[in-house]
Amino acid sequence: MTLLVVGGLAACGKSNSSSSSSTKLAADQSVKLSAKSEVTTLDVSKAADSTSLTMLYHTQEGLFRLGKDEKLINALATKTTVSNGGKRYVFDLRKTNHWNDGKPVTAHDFVYSWRRTVNPKTASEYAYLMAGVKNFDQIQNGKLAPSQLGVKALGDYRLEVTLSKPVAYFKLLLAFPTFFPQEESVVTKEGSHYGHSSSATAYDGPFKMTKWQGTSQNWTLVKNPKFWDKRQIHLNKLNFQVVADPATGLSLFQKKSLDATTLDGTQVANLKNNPNLKTYVGGTTYYMQMNQKRVKALKNLKVRQALSLAIDKKQLASHVLRDGSKAPLGFVSQNLTRNPKTKADFARDAYVKQGVAYDLPQAKKLMKAGLKATGTKKLTLTLLSDDLPGTKTVAQYLQAELNKLPNVKITLNSLPYKTRLSRSNAGNFDLVISSWGADFADPINFLSLMSTGNTNNNGGFSDAQYDAAIQKSENQDANRPTARYQDLVTAEKRLMTQQGVVPLYQPATVELWNAKVSGYVWNPAGMSRGYQWMEVHQ
Repeated sequence: MTLLVVGGLAACGKSNSSSSSSTKLAADQSVKLSAKSEVTTLDVSKAADSTSLTMLYHTQEGLFRLGKDEKLINALATKTTVSNGGKRYVFDLRKTNHWNDGKPVTAHDFVYSWRRTVNPKTASEYAYLMAGVKNFDQIQNGKLAPSQLGVKALGDYRLEVTLSKPVAYFKLLLAFPTFFPQEESVVTKEGSHYGHSSSATAYDGPFKMTKWQGTSQNWTLVKNPKFWDKRQIHLNKLNFQVVADPATGLSLFQKKSLDATTLDGTQVANLKNNPNLKTYVGGTTYYMQMNQKRVKALKNLKVRQALSLAIDKKQLASHVLRDGSKAPLGFVSQNLTRNPKTKADFARDAYVKQGVAYDLPQAKKLMKAGLKATGTKKLTLTLLSDDLPGTKTVAQYLQAELNKLPNVKITLNSLPYKTRLSRSNAGNFDLVISSWGADFADPINFLSLMSTGNTNNNGGFSDAQYDAAIQKSENQDANRPTARYQDLVTAEKRLMTQQGVVPLYQPATVELWNAKVSGYVWNPAGMSRGYQWMEVHQ
């Protein structure tokens, strides 16, 4: 996703679930939850915001689902066969799942859905996740018809996918709603209304949505009697309401009108000893991009290193944000993925101290040397950021830190998110605070961003050694897990050694949960919120 959408990202390590106070289930299996924004669409091909994708994840069923610690669980896929050097996948499908109208879910529904998503006329924001599927690029460019996509039904319950090259993380992608099936007859019948109300949508997942008319502030998920695994679904109802303000959320939680609520920094400080407090960190990084195309001095390594060393990231996380956020170990977040052999956290294997350290005296020396080398007497830079309260606070902190450097003056420009993003993408900035949340649990989802020419590489970082490591991981080592992992470690270390970006912090989501509710699964990447296996205890 462009700048992360999966809302509520961010456990101090592994995914975890809220604890329960009893082993006996309550008679009333319903929960009251909040969302930060409205649902915009239930169209699998078009959903791109956190709330909509989370609702699709719980009302639809794909080939796989994410369990604890990003573990892939078979959903509609019962068997997966990989051949042709990792380029051909054949999935045997369950024959027991049905759409809510009673029709069986078949391989044809996947074929239809994927072709619809990659069709340029659909304008799917998440179509790029299918880039590894054969003929994707030619279809997006209008050179081939969507029917030429490398996906085929080998009968009603066998699906074949052909990739253009091996994609090591392909199965992880399949747990994302963009890859879920769609019922063609319903899409056709509803036309432009498809996905814009709960009644104009087909469901094949654990729940169905009700009471949603397209702009509702409240909606409900109810247990789907047609779902193949309905016996494992204990919740009968999930009632949602939009709650954007943490103070309102806490008040509703204390009144027992919500079973969970997200806290802000002040609330976290006041409630840090509450036993029902849950902290989730991982999968997202906030970082500062430096525009090497626009500012001559920023092409100098010493200048970039000085900017990084002047920022105390630990202070930022613990004393400015105060919400459980963590100082980064690098660009790729912690708790995302692990060494295939040692199980060590990737972020620790690839850690470069200089890339995230705080050393103001050294920063001052480097800045003086860097400015001299570039013939710059005074470096005046504008730091671009979103105008949200939290981001503005971070920007003000960075300004104060960076203004301690000799002959450096930082001014601030805070803009609405869409405006800021537009300027970032156009390269219209000196420095900018950006963020990225992983769509799937693999370092490449971060590291590909900084490849030469990547549309998200707004600062114009370009390094041949870095690009070579990325290319090696995606090509000759794609089917060699250990070698590929090392390629990505090499890339991360190179990015930090060359200070291609300045990692700032890993955000946290801190929540209060009703102790009687258990089974909530959180993951750092992709669909972070898992309500499917929740249950209410007495």
